[in-house]
Amino acid sequence: MPLARPIVFGNWKMHGLRADALALAGDLARRSARLSATLGVFPPATVLAEVARRVADTAILVGGQDCHDEPEGPYTGCISAPMLKDAGARAVILGHSERRHGFGESDELVCRKARAAIDAGLLVVLCIGETEEEWLAGRRFEVLARQLDGSLPANAGADSLVIAYEPVWAIGTGRIPELEDIRETHAWLRHQLSHRLADGAGTGLLYGGSVKAANAAEIMAQPEVDGVLVGGASLDAEEFWRIYTAGGGA
Repeated sequence: MPLARPIVFGNWKMHGLRADALALAGDLARRSARLSATLGVFPPATVLAEVARRVADTAILVGGQDCHDEPEGPYTGCISAPMLKDAGARAVILGHSERRHGFGESDELVCRKARAAIDAGLLVVLCIGETEEEWLAGRRFEVLARQLDGSLPANAGADSLVIAYEPVWAIGTGRIPELEDIRETHAWLRHQLSHRLADGAGTGLLYGGSVKAANAAEIMAQPEVDGVLVGGASLDAEEFWRIYTAGGGA
């Protein structure tokens, strides 16, 4: 069943020693006895299992930040999708620009990872987005089309996939596109998904990149924006909760 809208996911990235991670998870758990929309957190792998246990009595979704494209094997230091699920994850972020650009991950590798994650029963949060150079050159849709072509696995559907549009130049910079640009991009993405997936009209579409409480409501009010993927602001329980409620959750 597709996730209840709005969808608000928090990517903790490489932040959170055990005490801090559990304190943040506990704060969110206390606020979320009843959730009318979807709230999820993606902590570092080192604390994922404990965070999952901490929020087990709530509807908060817990996910991983990456996975290998094989279910097991001689891959020192890597974590497979079945391992994430075994640790309590229900979802995984794949194709984030920090993986694509920082670690050189190709569309083909992202696709294999997404296929493996779906096979393991995880929801895939598939990130796509253009760099500032590509944005300024007017190549936004060309880049997004290429990433969709190369990264979408054949086994994806509305129950197993969420697309997160994250302009690379907006991540962590405090800058976001104009609202008209967000509307235009998400309308284009909805059209693309409707033609690429049998149930593309029901696939969740998120915006990500410098989302905070001050801009979350206007972003989530845009047509075809089903929610947001939040970075740094998700490390502050009060700020993250304000983002969640800005979309009509709780």
